[in-house]
Amino acid sequence: MPEARRIAVIGAGPGGYVAALRGAQLGAKVTIIEDREVGGTCLNRGCIPSKAIISCVDVLDKIKKSEEFGIKISGEVTPDLSRIIDRKNKIVGTLIKGIHSLFKSWGVELIEGRGSLADKHQVQVVTKGGEERRVSADSIILATGSRPAKIPMFPFDGKRVMTSDDVLDMRDLPSSILIVGGGVIGCEFASIYSGLGVEVTIVELLPRILATEDEEIASLLERELKKRDVKVITGVKVDKVQTLNDKDQMSKLKVTLSDGRVIESDKILVSIGRELCSGGLNLDKIGVTLGKRGEVLVNEWMETSIPGIFAIGDLVGGSLLAHKASAEGKVAAVNCIDGEEEMDYSIVPAGIFTLPEIGTVGLKESEARDRGIGVKVGRFNFRGLGKSQAMGELSGMVKVVSDERTKRVVGVHIIGPHATDLIHEAAVAMKIGATYEKIADTIHAHPTLSEAVMEAMEDVGGVSIHTPKKRG
Repeated sequence: MPEARRIAVIGAGPGGYVAALRGAQLGAKVTIIEDREVGGTCLNRGCIPSKAIISCVDVLDKIKKSEEFGIKISGEVTPDLSRIIDRKNKIVGTLIKGIHSLFKSWGVELIEGRGSLADKHQVQVVTKGGEERRVSADSIILATGSRPAKIPMFPFDGKRVMTSDDVLDMRDLPSSILIVGGGVIGCEFASIYSGLGVEVTIVELLPRILATEDEEIASLLERELKKRDVKVITGVKVDKVQTLNDKDQMSKLKVTLSDGRVIESDKILVSIGRELCSGGLNLDKIGVTLGKRGEVLVNEWMETSIPGIFAIGDLVGGSLLAHKASAEGKVAAVNCIDGEEEMDYSIVPAGIFTLPEIGTVGLKESEARDRGIGVKVGRFNFRGLGKSQAMGELSGMVKVVSDERTKRVVGVHIIGPHATDLIHEAAVAMKIGATYEKIADTIHAHPTLSEAVMEAMEDVGGVSIHTPKKRG
């Protein structure tokens, strides 16, 4: 019987731990090295913690609207941020234990320490206890992820001037917070803290928030944020950050913008993107080729310029999404064992956990037009659904972008209740090359939120039942 292939994985985030488990499922002997905690940014400092917190905000929102549903709640209802953080930590702890249990179940060896490449087949590890050891492997998968980007002009202290890592452990609500950066992370935290009663201001350098998303969807979110009393300032940058009284730790921060405006705030959250963790791996020593941003360049098999060394997740750039990293991890694991599986980026859905949520897959309308596609667009507002009315969730819409010639759906963008769940109907349909007519002809249960997808598909052809006849 041939000896099992040996795989070493550096980094146990959503890319690395999934790669390790898939490799073990395929019969490999797998060792994974992690210098912090399994689950990576997603589980410990990103996706799961922020969603745990925003779920609490969603409950608070519902309580505030309870009288609309005929439910009277006596007494004052206030958020307890410390208990919200405790709940978040409990959820994270449970999921961490789950990954450890999966490693044990599939025989994956976990080494707690910092790994780097010694050569093409060996990983040098400095354990948390300070010991040095080497792990030999037939193939190596690099999955070290990314960290919040920092600009020197911001005096980061983790308490008043914070990254997205820091803010997830803040236990006392400030009266005000300035969020620098109106991307996905900034908008999610704007939803969280405005929902908890904090005065929130977003400052974004670009002309609009969520610049990477469909313009109509981003515009709707900005409208909803303003309904929550979030102040949105676009097209400006931060020129200076000062403390009004350096000796007073409770003193407000003074922020001067490029247009001369001055904002005073208790806290600042800087969410201006992420930098890739490619340093410290000895990539130059081994000859692994990097791109301009420090990303590891890989081919369609997730293999680097060095045969037998693979890279996945944020480390390879592109969309910094946990589920993309997991998909890449599965592909890399297969190819570590002489497979020839290619990574397919054509259909990668994404979720933005603002209030309301956003789900998106495929091309934006502008992208489709830029590619020379003859575009037909369909829309449907959630307000027109019986289920939305029953839930009291009226804001938002489904937008469908289709190819006029082939009738295939090339993009779907949803803002509204459960958008991050609903988007997967569109993802599956696009994966199999479905036309908008096929999706529209599929009977959807009533009353459900998914009827909004059906109606938007019908609207591409101008026959949405619950849309008034268009004039002209």
